Amino acid sequence: MQDCATLDLPAIETLKPKLRGGYYTPAPIARFLAQWVIRSKDDRVLEPSCGDGQLVVAAAQQLLERGASADEVHNQLRATELFQSEASIARSRLADLGLNGFQIVSTGDFFTALGTQSELSFTHNDTPLKDLCFDAVIGNPPFLRYHTFPEEQRQKAFAEMQRAGLQPSRLTNAWVPFLIASAQRLTKTGRLAMVIPAELLQVGYAGETRAFLARYFAAITIVSFRKLVFDGIQQEIVLLLAERGAGTTHYIDVVELDDLGGLPDLSSQLRVNHSHKLLTETRDKWTQYYLNPDEIELIQLLSKRADIPKLNQFARAEVGVVTGNNAYFVQREQDVAARQLQGFVRPLVGRTAQLPGLTYTTSDHENQRESGAGCWLLDIPASTPLTEPLKAYIDEGHRAEAHTGYKCRIRPSWYSVPSIWTPSAFLFRQIYRYPKMVANYTDATSTDTVHRVRLTQPINAGQLAGSFYNVLTFAFAEIMGRSYGGGVLEIEPGETGHLPIPFFVDNQLDVEQLDTLERAGKSAEILAVTNRILHNKLGLDQSDLQRLTAIWAKLSERRTGRKSVSRKPTAN
Repeated sequence: MQDCATLDLPAIETLKPKLRGGYYTPAPIARFLAQWVIRSKDDRVLEPSCGDGQLVVAAAQQLLERGASADEVHNQLRATELFQSEASIARSRLADLGLNGFQIVSTGDFFTALGTQSELSFTHNDTPLKDLCFDAVIGNPPFLRYHTFPEEQRQKAFAEMQRAGLQPSRLTNAWVPFLIASAQRLTKTGRLAMVIPAELLQVGYAGETRAFLARYFAAITIVSFRKLVFDGIQQEIVLLLAERGAGTTHYIDVVELDDLGGLPDLSSQLRVNHSHKLLTETRDKWTQYYLNPDEIELIQLLSKRADIPKLNQFARAEVGVVTGNNAYFVQREQDVAARQLQGFVRPLVGRTAQLPGLTYTTSDHENQRESGAGCWLLDIPASTPLTEPLKAYIDEGHRAEAHTGYKCRIRPSWYSVPSIWTPSAFLFRQIYRYPKMVANYTDATSTDTVHRVRLTQPINAGQLAGSFYNVLTFAFAEIMGRSYGGGVLEIEPGETGHLPIPFFVDNQLDVEQLDTLERAGKSAEILAVTNRILHNKLGLDQSDLQRLTAIWAKLSERRTGRKSVSRKPTAN
């Protein structure tokens, strides 16, 4: 990917919209947001990153429909856009409504305009943007990740977050400061309507943002979609509808629609018949708010129980081997023989499909060897004397430019892959049906598609893997992990340690039997075994177990059921 952080703004403007964070708003979303956030013809409205004008035009139309004159719209509606080419399109579209786009859209950096020394103002008004307050904010901020966020703009954006009492990191996506800075421009009864990545609900770095929103807004509604609504991209988004107000008790609700066709009916429903769930000011992920109040209460009660063990009491998950070039370093059985690499390879798990059971054995590796799968990892310690076959293969890598990739380039010896060690177990990093731990009974390692598990206590890895297979852990994995547009759930190593797991040294599971059941696809029979542990050791009754099963099913079916508007998603 192009590193936008090293480019100047004119260079960034020439990039494809995706690389500069431009995912443009579908018209039904623009209309819905404008209708929800603008309640009066007198509302003062801000659009902080108007792009080609879809949202600012929708806002202008809504003001006009509510009875505002063209002059009033010019006075009340403000928009900024970083790129002149986009601003010109927005102004042209406003002109189609009989409006003067130059009196509404200002070209420049939103965060520069908010700076303490900024005098950026709009053509018709000498008041700097930093001195204005608004009744409504509408927007679809750019989705720029840290490596494509221009450094000069990043520094100004982060300064705005720091003025709001937040501490951004370099991992913070550009949409976060746009959201925070825009919210800070609202009056005490103002409203905000934005298109935001679903990351808001479920990533760790957005925890501080969630706490800010819970504190700053009296009521929040999240609108999500079962189908992906941005044509041609696998980016799941939500609509954030937030209202300021008096009172110390704040509320949230999550409304899920199939697709954009449900928005017209929702607009009226939100105003006349809408309930909220109690919102606490924490960094907890908001995935839990897809659940009903009874389910949320159960999750929160279980979260507070000190007698429920966590995975980090027994083991630590770490990333798999990062080769820098799997095509070069991962070998099939026939490749090892043809290249005479015997003695310089190690058994490897490269995909979750290579882990069919709850244990990984030499028989599993033998099956992979016979099937022609990539099941060997080139392992050449830097001090190893190079044989002629090794020299030949290293030369082959040079010719294929395998050594030029970043991870290879920064190594003392590019062909010596670091951190090759044998874990006690493997843990799925990317999950489709349910999370799984697999005890490792071989000397295999794994690539970074699978986490490696180190035991930190003298326990049996098979017993730990069997205990991991239960509805309590499954439900919390859905809440603590992050799902992607294609329906895959991903759990990072640091998150896995907080997963509750009913592991007790006297569980005495028949791991061989559970392994056989898993290979036969009989998950219900395994869950029946671990349900007895949840009941006998933790006192969970039948109602609790049924609710946990329903929570896991609801959240997993929600993510796996999502489909793109333009194509079917894929999952590992």
